[in-house]
Amino acid sequence: MTKTADLCDRYGERLQVLDPLFRHYTGRREFAGRIVTVKVHEDNALVRTALGRNGAGQVLVIDGGGSLRSAVVGGQVAQLAADQGWEGLLVYGCVRDTHELARIPLGVLALATCPVPPGKNGFGETDVPVRLAGAVLRPGEYLYADDDGVVVAAAPLD
Repeated sequence: MTKTADLCDRYGERLQVLDPLFRHYTGRREFAGRIVTVKVHEDNALVRTALGRNGAGQVLVIDGGGSLRSAVVGGQVAQLAADQGWEGLLVYGCVRDTHELARIPLGVLALATCPVPPGKNGFGETDVPVRLAGAVLRPGEYLYADDDGVVVAAAPLD
């Protein structure tokens, strides 16, 4: 994967650069793919549904509203994502089970950790534009993440 710094050098104004709010929670620190979105609040039923589908070449962007009161991704959900071939997860919210996440071959970026489990009511929206970290991420755009940050492009980049 091309490094995000190199993408910024090459494509500059064509990219959205997310504010540096996210931390890596797995050993896979570089990932990229076509964006799929889920917008939820302290509930992960729609997250689990989305990740139960084939995710090859895709990144799930989870807009959890920035909530720090419960996790929307834990070890079981992240393992489901890896089993379905997802490239990574960008969580605008919290994760938990970090000891399990560390062993899963999946990119996971999130704001923080929280041991509190999410609700399972199925409230939220899927495949909608989400505004987070100073950017608007739309389904079908492309996300690139590494240790330097996260960038988004309207089309795939080399």
